[in-house]
Amino acid sequence: MDTTSIKLTQYSHGAGCGCKISPAILDKILHSNIASVTDPNLLVGNDKRDDAAVLDLGNGTALISTTDFFMPIVDDAYDFGRIASANAISDVYAMGGKPVLAIAILGWPIDKLPPEVAQKVLEGSRAVCAEAGITLAGGHSIDCPEPVFGLSVNGVVNIPQLKQNSTATPGCKLYLTKALGVGILSTAQKRGVLLPEDAAIALKSMTTLNKLGEVFGKMDDVKAMTDVTGFGLLGHLSEMCEGSGLSAVIEFDKVAVIPSLAGYLEQKCFPGGTGRNWSSYGSKIGPLTAEQQYILADPQTSGGLLVAVAEEGAAAFEAKLQSLGHSLAPIGWLKVPGNDALITVI
Repeated sequence: MDTTSIKLTQYSHGAGCGCKISPAILDKILHSNIASVTDPNLLVGNDKRDDAAVLDLGNGTALISTTDFFMPIVDDAYDFGRIASANAISDVYAMGGKPVLAIAILGWPIDKLPPEVAQKVLEGSRAVCAEAGITLAGGHSIDCPEPVFGLSVNGVVNIPQLKQNSTATPGCKLYLTKALGVGILSTAQKRGVLLPEDAAIALKSMTTLNKLGEVFGKMDDVKAMTDVTGFGLLGHLSEMCEGSGLSAVIEFDKVAVIPSLAGYLEQKCFPGGTGRNWSSYGSKIGPLTAEQQYILADPQTSGGLLVAVAEEGAAAFEAKLQSLGHSLAPIGWLKVPGNDALITVI
């Protein structure tokens, strides 16, 4: 069956990580006054706003467990599977771990879309899992009003190499491994104005695995790490700051952005998730221009890693990246909180 004419984004009300529930509403959902039994082996759990749960296995290593799924962000089924899988696996890399196994989560509108399209989604997922060196070993599916796909992923990490988003220290320099803007480009695609060359840029970004996280896990000077997804750079940096008891300064002109964003912003191609993000945490952020807000609060799907590196180790960190074929410069730094905002953009 020819599935190329089917455009998946027409069957969903949201797209990618832009579907995420806003930080403010999520706080209400997770809030509870009911006392719970604490598992002494649970190193990272629901009490922390981190990327995955982490369980001490008792032998010096820990199990990393995460799940992530969403509605289509692209029309092509194979690419949807690739993007959703890279996004889910990223949570393991964000903890400094090595992924070892994946299980699929599939919701499919069987009265609207043929099973051959879902088959393409799974083929894309298997391709990315293979690139990560893991097996897509099974899963669960339901009949669903809109197409939904993602993975539950397990990983392992040596406990001393575990990275969290709440363990940054004053003076840390901040690095971001992918350019911002895929939320804006995805909105342009839904409106039918995205240029083919920009669609290719977005696809490459969203299907690139954050394998560098496993490398960063072995570096003592990497003090904290998270991936930038649906809450945007400012949202995930806010979680890092609040968890670590610090504030941040971002140099906007140092933040890598997809070059063509300006034209799409002129066409008001920004996702609804941007406004929801800003409503949730805008009061914590210093003054911004409209352009800065649209970019820094843009929901990212399968975004890059946000890495906090001790100031004294920054040169070695950058040299290591160079040896791996990457070139990054700091986009800001963390500091002891003062009387200014949680995050200041200069």
